[in-house]
Amino acid sequence: MRTVRPSIVCIAKTEINEDAISGFLRNEGLVWNRSNGVTPGDDLIEFSGRICYMSFGERQSPRDNGEYILNLIDSGHESVLEHMSWTFVASGVSRAFTHQLVRHRVGFSYSQLSQQYYDESEACFVAPPSLKKGSSVYKKWGEAMTDSLARYREILASAKTLDISDSFEKKERSREIRSTARSVLPNAIETKIVFSANARALRGFLVARGAIKGDWEMREVSVQLFKILQKDAPSIFQDFEQVALEDGSLAVVKK
Repeated sequence: MRTVRPSIVCIAKTEINEDAISGFLRNEGLVWNRSNGVTPGDDLIEFSGRICYMSFGERQSPRDNGEYILNLIDSGHESVLEHMSWTFVASGVSRAFTHQLVRHRVGFSYSQLSQQYYDESEACFVAPPSLKKGSSVYKKWGEAMTDSLARYREILASAKTLDISDSFEKKERSREIRSTARSVLPNAIETKIVFSANARALRGFLVARGAIKGDWEMREVSVQLFKILQKDAPSIFQDFEQVALEDGSLAVVKK
């Protein structure tokens, strides 16, 4: 039995077209007094917010980028945050985790590994850290995982005995058997999923999931996400922080 841990990698994110922004400002006769050292993501949000009031040049407040975005958030003007988005690929996460993840609908998009088409015969499992390796409980858990995979392989093997001449019918019969086989797999089986989300949706995710003491996998994913988001758009996520819980594990909370 092989076990894995969650891993989150950013594979795409919104980028700004500096030439297009400069051209727009020039055509409108506007000057944008930009803050120094600002990430593209934070600049995009500030620009989008300023468009709502055309608050450029002399109409700008003395706020810097961080102060401007925090004012948007505090004022409830978070729709502006939807212009910045990321796409991640998650691996080493369990089916139990993704069942919860896909409940986040607004501002999220998903593409997940299909158990109807992918052979899980050599699958890995995600072990909850509360199951201490070497303990009797961990041993029983491991036996359950190994047994489920053995039953899966047995059911899947029956597809090889099919004697159907029609290729389409054989394909559908194979899919039926694979669907039957996957029904014995546990929630702890590892899966892969690509998900995209905008900044507003990700802020909501961190609020809802970042510090749930009873859900280590959500917390671990939230911490990894926060590290990426904080680097790419520190102003957008300035009111969040990483903290350590009583057991030493990490969480993400809103300040």
